[in-house]
Formats: sequence, C-alpha cells, structure tokens
Amino acid sequence: MTTPLSDAVPTIELNDGRAIPQLGFGVFQIPPNETERAAAVALETGYRHIDTAEMYGNEKGVGDAVRASGIDRADVFITSKLNNGFHEPEVARKAFAKTLDELGSDYVDLFLIHWPLPTLYGGDFVSTWRTLEEFKADGRARSIGVSNFQIDHLERLAAETETVPAVNQIELHPYFQNADVVAYGRANGIHTEAWAPIAQGKVLGDRALKEIAERLGKSVAQVVLRWHIQRGNIVFPKSVTPARIKENFALFDFELEPGDAEKIDALDKGEAGRDGPNPDVFAYVPA
Repeated sequence: MTTPLSDAVPTIELNDGRAIPQLGFGVFQIPPNETERAAAVALETGYRHIDTAEMYGNEKGVGDAVRASGIDRADVFITSKLNNGFHEPEVARKAFAKTLDELGSDYVDLFLIHWPLPTLYGGDFVSTWRTLEEFKADGRARSIGVSNFQIDHLERLAAETETVPAVNQIELHPYFQNADVVAYGRANGIHTEAWAPIAQGKVLGDRALKEIAERLGKSVAQVVLRWHIQRGNIVFPKSVTPARIKENFALFDFELEPGDAEKIDALDKGEAGRDGPNPDVFAYVPA
C-alpha cells in the first residue's frame, strides 16, 4: 500500500549510500498512549519517515502504527536514539535490542547517540560510537549517526573511529541556525537534521515571518519548514492535531524567493537564540 502524497517528499542520499526522506514526523513529547494514533495520521497523510527515541518512551506506538498502516516496513524510514543512561557498550547493546523489540522490527533505519554527554562516562562517547558501529555492521541499524554533537565531538570521532556519522541531529531554527556545526557537517559529509525546527513555537509570532506567510497564503510554520527544506536540512515537525500534521506536510506546492529566505536567515541570534540545552554541559540521565 502506498500513498501518492509520499512521492512529493524529496530524499537525501546519506554518506553510506542510503536515502532518507527529507521531511519526517517527530514524536518527541507525544505521550505513549497517543503516539500510535498520531503516527497513523502522519502515515495516512504521506509521511514515510518517523523520528523517535528511547527516552521518548513511545517507540512501541511508532511500531504499532507502521504495522497497522498496511505500508511495507521497508517503505517507512524509522529513526531512534540511545538513551542517555545507556552509553556503556554492554548496556547500549541491551538497550538497542529493546528498541528493536519495542518497534517490532529486526532493524532500525537510523540509530543515533542522543547526546554526547562529555561530562559523564569519563567523557567517553567514542566507545559508545564503536558500539553503534557494531549495530551497523550486523545490519540491525542500516545507518548510524549522532545528535547534539558539537564540532570538537565530531572531530574526536573522526580521529578515533572508522565511521563518519550519517547525520547530526541538532537544534536548528531561524533564531538559532547553528551555522558552524552545519558548515562542519556539510564539509565532512554529515547531513544536518533540525530538531525544534520552529523553536517550539517561539517563531510563530515573528513579524517578518508573518509578513512572508501572509503574502504567500501559508502559515508561519509552513514558511519556516519550507526554509529548512530549501536549506537542505532534514526536518520532522511534531503535532498530535490531524489538521496540523497535514498542514506541516504541505510544503511542496510553493517556494521561498531568495529575498524571503534572506530575511529568515537574518533572524539568527547566534548562541543567544539557543532554546534547548548546550551539549557541552548537558548531563541529564533519566532516573
């Protein structure tokens, strides 16, 4: 079973030769008991990329939605991420096996280290990355990557391991464009995924964005998501509202003019625009 709308979404070739849909559906902060319903609406709408994580507690809902959809598992790109409490190799292996069990799948399309946690585990995220290399080697993770890694973290992986991350999922939105990390990724074959792509709603009242949206007859969220798409970012907006899920998918019947894109680029506040934790000091481990 396929949905023609899914054909509208461009794919990006990762550095390992695999393709990832540029637009996906995020399930961060969606309660486990609501995840299957929200993911089902997304799949019906045409999304073929779902981003979850062990820390979200809703991997099972994603897997259930995919099975109930009637869509072939091979046609849905699923990402998950390693829980911060499971960085040590043997614990990471057990956690990954549980992820596959929760998803009801014998593989995940992309598996990430969720946070580098440089102040924990003796600063050793390298052995964690080598463990993810094992998952890729045995085929249970088709691609592997990282999330919230800074340039020095990426440089350490490059110096000490064999595999270049396929993606780096980072906070990225008009107010915090994370330009140096994006540029490093571009120069080294690491594609950028944007989390909090609309700054958790903080950009929705921006005057410049509202002016662009009104002129185009689109919502501010659609304008910002289209900006991400045109910049080459991989993006996965989140919502539990069916109408919003569908609106966030409707990004491919318009384009931003260069002048509008430049106006959005000019909204960058640098580090002052960061809304989430700084990866250099973030040390959260779930109880």
